[in-house]
Amino acid sequence: MKIIRSTKCSLKFATNQKKEELQIVLSEYGRVVNIFIDYFWKNGEVSKVKLLKPIVDIPETWLSARLRKVAAREALDMVSATKKRWKDNPDKMKMPSHKGKRMNVSCTIAELQPLRKTKEFDGWLHLASIGNKIRIDIPVRYHKHFNQLQERGKRLNSYIITDKYVQFCFEIETGEKKEVKSLVGIDTGINALATTSKGKQLGQDIKAGIERIKRCKHGSKGQTKARRALRQRIDEVAKQVINEADMIVVEKLKNLGKNSKLKRLLSKNIRRSIGSWNYSYWLTRLEQQCELNRVSFRSVSPHYTSQKCSKCGHTDRKNRLGETFLCQECGHSDNADINAARNILERFVTGKYGSCYKPLVSTEHLDFCRF
Repeated sequence: MKIIRSTKCSLKFATNQKKEELQIVLSEYGRVVNIFIDYFWKNGEVSKVKLLKPIVDIPETWLSARLRKVAAREALDMVSATKKRWKDNPDKMKMPSHKGKRMNVSCTIAELQPLRKTKEFDGWLHLASIGNKIRIDIPVRYHKHFNQLQERGKRLNSYIITDKYVQFCFEIETGEKKEVKSLVGIDTGINALATTSKGKQLGQDIKAGIERIKRCKHGSKGQTKARRALRQRIDEVAKQVINEADMIVVEKLKNLGKNSKLKRLLSKNIRRSIGSWNYSYWLTRLEQQCELNRVSFRSVSPHYTSQKCSKCGHTDRKNRLGETFLCQECGHSDNADINAARNILERFVTGKYGSCYKPLVSTEHLDFCRF
């Protein structure tokens, strides 16, 4: 199995002159992309193999034919993605717009060259075939994450360039998924980031990180630093979780941001906490760690997992009393998050995807599940 991972290298080592030149190129590139977007929006999309001279030469610009073709391809992707997203609700569809802050180029435009003439950097990103006789050599210094990806995989000849960083992509061969011999359900919460169906609670310090963000002024350097620390802690917990089993099952939650559609059901304080906690980032990092370590990743519907008794199956909103679960039917008592994690795992095992995995499930951590 092959996966794609990316990393960013800062452009802070480039001179001001090179940064200004790059900004000029990005601005013109964004303008050309918007011209192509307008053309494809009005005249219909075409196949990328048909992006020949009559179309590529449409905008009046000093950009080279190569870079104009790159811009046309990006415009096609943006138009196609917009129409696909709003195909069921065309009245809300709006023509996309490129902001001129980034461009995605291949080896025909950019090339990462080995070190020369200096020991301060690890390489140079050479930009050519831009147009207007512009050539830019951007100094790049590798970091720990870049070197890790370099060791594990193959660097691809495509680059995302902005005025602040260059993003490199790597293709990594991970091998086949592990044989599923044990499964674990994961309930995500603010008091404990990950609670497993085995009864473990990981990331119990996550709430302190959330409160730290909420105390900071919005947009301040302190808040940026606090968010970075919280995400670093989320990354650490994700690495811990994958050691629990050969398959991870989570609940698939949606619309939990600070501007959530559920805002009438959640207090302002809870919505702020959810925004700081960044549920989507947590699930993304967990899934990426699973892919990297050959662990299977699945999700189930979240409905009533916190209200259902994992022992008798009785569902009642009165069953949950804060962080304590007490079944009103059978009297079963447990930590509310652990009970929810067991319901998540049971829902997968007994659901439409679970039959093929059921014989391999270890009964050690499913004593409270109904089959």
